[in-house]
Amino acid sequence: MNNPNIIFIFADDMGYGDVGCYNPESRIPTPNMDRLAERGMQFTDAHAGSAVCTPSRYALLTGRYCWRTALQSGVFFNWEKPLIEKDRPTIGIILQTAGYNTACIGKWHVGLEFPLKPDANIDLDKQWPWYAGPDPDPTVGKAIDFSKPCTGGPTELGFDYAFFTAGCSTDQEPYCYIENDRFTNMDSPVYRRPEGSWRSGIGSPQWDNKMVDIDFTTRAESFISDHMSQKKDNPFFLYLALSAPHSPHFPPDLVAGKSDAGTRGDLVCLVDWSVGRVMDALDQHNIADNTLIIVSSDNGPLPGSTPNPGDPERAGQIDNGHMSAGKLRGYKGMIYDGGHREPFIARWPNAIKAGLVCNDLVCLTDMFATFADIVGEHHNKGGEDSISILPSLLSKENPDKRTSLINHSGRGVFALRTPDWKLVHETKGNGKTPAEEDSPGQLFNMREDWTEQQDLWDNEIRHELVHTIKNEISCQ
Repeated sequence: MNNPNIIFIFADDMGYGDVGCYNPESRIPTPNMDRLAERGMQFTDAHAGSAVCTPSRYALLTGRYCWRTALQSGVFFNWEKPLIEKDRPTIGIILQTAGYNTACIGKWHVGLEFPLKPDANIDLDKQWPWYAGPDPDPTVGKAIDFSKPCTGGPTELGFDYAFFTAGCSTDQEPYCYIENDRFTNMDSPVYRRPEGSWRSGIGSPQWDNKMVDIDFTTRAESFISDHMSQKKDNPFFLYLALSAPHSPHFPPDLVAGKSDAGTRGDLVCLVDWSVGRVMDALDQHNIADNTLIIVSSDNGPLPGSTPNPGDPERAGQIDNGHMSAGKLRGYKGMIYDGGHREPFIARWPNAIKAGLVCNDLVCLTDMFATFADIVGEHHNKGGEDSISILPSLLSKENPDKRTSLINHSGRGVFALRTPDWKLVHETKGNGKTPAEEDSPGQLFNMREDWTEQQDLWDNEIRHELVHTIKNEISCQ
């Protein structure tokens, strides 16, 4: 069998309870993701590398937990330097080395080197308060020379083509697209609050929040079409990192009102629309059978729609009875599973049997080793927290399958997960705040109590698990 094309579609803040095949009571129609699951494999215990965005993306791209870097908690906001080291292998480099035509389209959010104007009196290494309120200091953005290329981005880390945003597309400056290493439509940047956003910033005068994921999807379709017309003898890898359903919840007209879960639910419909368009593109080019397409999310969801200054009629629809995390405990940023257990659907008709459910413990860091396994590429450096799930995808016994993983909250709280147990390290809190000083931690039996309701801290197994997690996180 020839190496398959590989597509990884990464939603932003999509929860375990958003997709119909994971939650029959979901108030959001997701026919395309449901169809993908019917024709492929659905994983029930797959976890992002973190409960928040930037570290989760680092983990996916490098096969390495982000807490091994200097970013111990929180996320990037606007102008931070690259988090991925120049010499570190990525999933793009693995597949590029194997002869793949590789593309990164969507939200990057792991840092860039921004070019400064010659007279700029700004030090981007300084800890600027990028996130300070809805109107960040315009001085920094105005010091960037948008006529010059940026560095440290996707095209230096394994991607032949890139069309992306630097940070969190619809709520962080700069509000503009970057193609390869060049800022687009930034000849005359403006400082404003784009319609629908709750945070101001510098950006393109043409920027339209409603069009971001539509533009990303259109570029993905074009990449597939161009590849088939110019490089069809080689396989391709497409990393499509969508902005939806991250806030601000400002859906485009094509999905507005499509869900019964408010504006956030409509943006999950947008994710599903994008998945459907990519699936249709594969069918149009007759390449679906030998294409591995995976859909997942970077971290857990918000409970519901957030108040939106651009859409007052629908603002503040917080729950609508929809359980965005399903029956899991917790939401985005938390150490409980609602913060990081994700939908994970894989289809590859030539290799994956249709309609299967896999209960193996999986982390998105495992894509590094899995893609390397598929193409027979191996790296001595990198992917140290990655374990191949290829045998599981192929319905084969996997003697090396994952027996533990480290969960990490938005504020740096650790947990150790095994198939049977979960130990939250040194806190009785949910991980939205730092670990509590002198707190004994929490312990859950994940076989019997997968919604994490009964703290069994007095169980003797905790001593073994505490020893294990201390050894693991001491090796940063």
